[in-house]
Amino acid sequence: MEKRLPRSAMIFSLGFVFMLVCAVGAFFYGVKLGTSKTETKYEMKELQAAAVQKSSPYQQQDLVSFYHTVFLSYREFQSEWDDAMDDFAKGQGGSASSTLKNLAELARSKRTAASNFDMQKSPLLGDAQTNYIRSLEQFEQAAKAAAASSKSGDAAKLQNSIKQLGSYQSAVKQALAAQQAYYTAMMKWGATVEPNIPANYTMPKVIEINKWSSLPLIVKNKLMADQMASRQQFTAYYPQDLTSRIDDFIASGQPAKLNLKTVSAIADLLIDTEAVRSGDFTENRSKLYNKDLLPQLPFFS
Repeated sequence: MEKRLPRSAMIFSLGFVFMLVCAVGAFFYGVKLGTSKTETKYEMKELQAAAVQKSSPYQQQDLVSFYHTVFLSYREFQSEWDDAMDDFAKGQGGSASSTLKNLAELARSKRTAASNFDMQKSPLLGDAQTNYIRSLEQFEQAAKAAAASSKSGDAAKLQNSIKQLGSYQSAVKQALAAQQAYYTAMMKWGATVEPNIPANYTMPKVIEINKWSSLPLIVKNKLMADQMASRQQFTAYYPQDLTSRIDDFIASGQPAKLNLKTVSAIADLLIDTEAVRSGDFTENRSKLYNKDLLPQLPFFS
């Protein structure tokens, strides 16, 4: 004869099975809910990051566009100007008047080229564009003024006389202000990519070597653009060339030997002794800055 479970035991068994099913269902629901929340949180972070990048007026493409449409035009003019001034200083200017007239025409054409693009959606790049255009205009005026007076003087003295012109001094000031704005825009772009890069950083009157060494490269470059502007250093080399020479000098241990304790003192020494050259950064990049963030601009390659 078949034994039957008591009614109470059957109810208990059914209740246990029901609770087990509910527990398993709750477990899987919790897993699904947790996964969904994690994915949602991750997606929100991604969306927020994308929104910050999209809303930032300083995106890498803007920096690249500025380089090719404005900055490169200016540097092409500056290269021709520097070559002519070097020739004058050596007394090898040939027909100085003709050379200066050509430089005036080149400044005008490069100014037109730099004006053909609207960079005003990025305030600092807009400022840099305006200052470069104004600088080229002042260089044009300086070249015309020097051409008119070059017939009465020799080429060896011409370079110094040009440096005394108000238009030349204004041109240099505008160019260095433009450079400052461009490198500040790079730093602001960097702040949207890496959290350890500040969007704003002003170099204090005194910055010790240890503090300098802890700064991101993109901040150092901005500070050297500031330093070049304050010293009115209108040079063929870039702020990153000065940065790399300072860092290489620090790495060599020379500051301790010379009792130099601040970055400004090192910069003064390197600038005054003409120890900085165009291309220093490229030469030192793999050694000093293998992992540092920089926008993908040709002069950083």
